[in-house]
Amino acid sequence: MKKTQLIKTAVFSAVIASLTLGSCSKSDSPAPEQPQPSGDTRWITLTAALKQTNDGDGNGGTLAYGISHEQAINPAFELDIFPTGKALKLESPRTSRVQASADGKYLYDIQYTGTDGGIFQKFKVNGQEKYVREGNEVNTAIILGTSPRWVKAAEGVGVGVSISTETAFTGTFPAVTFGSIKSTAAVASLNLDNPSILNTASFDLPFTPAQLAAGYSVSRIDVPIINQAKDKVYIGASVSKINPAGTPTQNATSGVISWPSDAANIAGTVTIVLDYPTLKNPKLIWSTQSKYGNNGYRTMIQYIGDDGHVYQATGVNTTGYPHILRIDKNTNDYDNNYLFDLGKALNVTGVAGIKAWKYLGNNKGFVLYDIDKKGGYLALIDLSAKTATKIATEYEASLNFDQHQSIAVQGDFVYVPLTPVSLPGNVFVYNWKTGVLTKGAKLANGTGHRFIGAY
Repeated sequence: MKKTQLIKTAVFSAVIASLTLGSCSKSDSPAPEQPQPSGDTRWITLTAALKQTNDGDGNGGTLAYGISHEQAINPAFELDIFPTGKALKLESPRTSRVQASADGKYLYDIQYTGTDGGIFQKFKVNGQEKYVREGNEVNTAIILGTSPRWVKAAEGVGVGVSISTETAFTGTFPAVTFGSIKSTAAVASLNLDNPSILNTASFDLPFTPAQLAAGYSVSRIDVPIINQAKDKVYIGASVSKINPAGTPTQNATSGVISWPSDAANIAGTVTIVLDYPTLKNPKLIWSTQSKYGNNGYRTMIQYIGDDGHVYQATGVNTTGYPHILRIDKNTNDYDNNYLFDLGKALNVTGVAGIKAWKYLGNNKGFVLYDIDKKGGYLALIDLSAKTATKIATEYEASLNFDQHQSIAVQGDFVYVPLTPVSLPGNVFVYNWKTGVLTKGAKLANGTGHRFIGAY
């Protein structure tokens, strides 16, 4: 379905009613019938990213397929979803930002780029490739653009975000003087149960005049989460800093003038805090424990712990700084006495960020991390004791998790599909209470592809 062309206005509330579109019917041919579990099965949706140009680039779209727990733990069960028609093909031309309900019964997607970029869709999960479109399609593009970043921020509520920057300076190149960089954010909350827009906001990030003059800005925002009290939204940010005193350069093609990076002198990790559900009163909070982006990459990295505090990973795109920070539930600000450092907990160097993780309960978490040029690894972490236990797999030397989007958890079990790019692999099921790892269902693969998630 092609989304209706709408004219963007400054008054977002006036356009909410026009954002909901009628559902489209899907004409994909179903895959051949396979034996499947009966009864009220808790389906585990597996997703795979397709190659577009380069092996592993994940830009060719996303496939989804539902299996049961019994199939997941069965090493005799073989799954090949790459032949045409064997899985749901999500309509986004690039990797979809897939989310799911906690019980696995619904899958949610906002198409990323392309003609229908920004279109939200909801699917009922019936196992195998049997995903049924349900409810309205919602056009978020008028608020968030055609390449929005979004997550399920609380059960039944999605929050999408986007940001743009504009640099102010005086003079004519090369005799130019830096002024500031304005960072303008857009936010939209969505009702996932009855697909529709709940609220919208647009605002400039409230850096202080001194911070703006020092060259601070935010280039990307992502992974919003609604706090335990349901009165705040925390949005992760990739904070940037340029050196205003440095020598500016001008792009020969675009004419854009820029200043050299001053990332080494960033004061700390930044989170945007908004009131919820109004999405008003933006505030920036700063961590003194880390200075790296907390916007994730393609996965949720903020979770509410059993203690009600929010635990937030940073450093996804850096080497050597895989941190988890804590935002205090009482102050809605960083607890700057708390820092979990995965590298120290594992006693390893070169950890290239926490690529994905999932809060499990009892202040435990399951982590996917890369070691620079040495593979992708799994670990169980204890956020209270600040300890970590590596979980060994046979594929770790040939993995990387830079595309990974989701880890599924149901009861005592964690589900992770592991496939090196272009190579077959397996679904691994980890019992986080007993520590038992099961190498389960076999996963066929195709050239340049890989599995990137479980829901």
